[in-house]
Amino acid sequence: MKIEIDYDALKESVKSLIVEDDWIISNMSNVSSFIFGEVNDLNWAGFYIMRTGRLELGPFIGQPACVRIPLGNGVCGTAAALKSTMLVPDVHEFPGHIACDENSQSEIVVPIKYMGQVVAVLDIDSPMRNRFGEKEQLFFEYVAKEIERVWDKEINK
Repeated sequence: MKIEIDYDALKESVKSLIVEDDWIISNMSNVSSFIFGEVNDLNWAGFYIMRTGRLELGPFIGQPACVRIPLGNGVCGTAAALKSTMLVPDVHEFPGHIACDENSQSEIVVPIKYMGQVVAVLDIDSPMRNRFGEKEQLFFEYVAKEIERVWDKEINK
């Protein structure tokens, strides 16, 4: 029997994890760990950070991952290029999917923006097809907004 996740309760926990006077990497690390521990059926949870015009591996929990992703490549690069959430029910049907972990079957990627520009993406993978739906999308978009909320304060110290 599958246990229903209370995403509203998780939102409160995420909000309390993100500390405004902390380093952004610490926040991303704690959020990655929290998501991986609280959301079932995941095999990767983490961030890629925009650097020199491409995405570079940031804090994550899961198998080793691709270190650099050009804009427009894979689900992460496409989400960053389009500046919009990508929910992929079956990664094998996504043209150009980058398979860092061969066990990944579905994926959701949410851009994190600062002043209208993508500065990072939140990337979540599952070993199950069709793992993510509207509830998960709304939750992960909330997480991205919470990171955005502190981005300005943290990068301008």
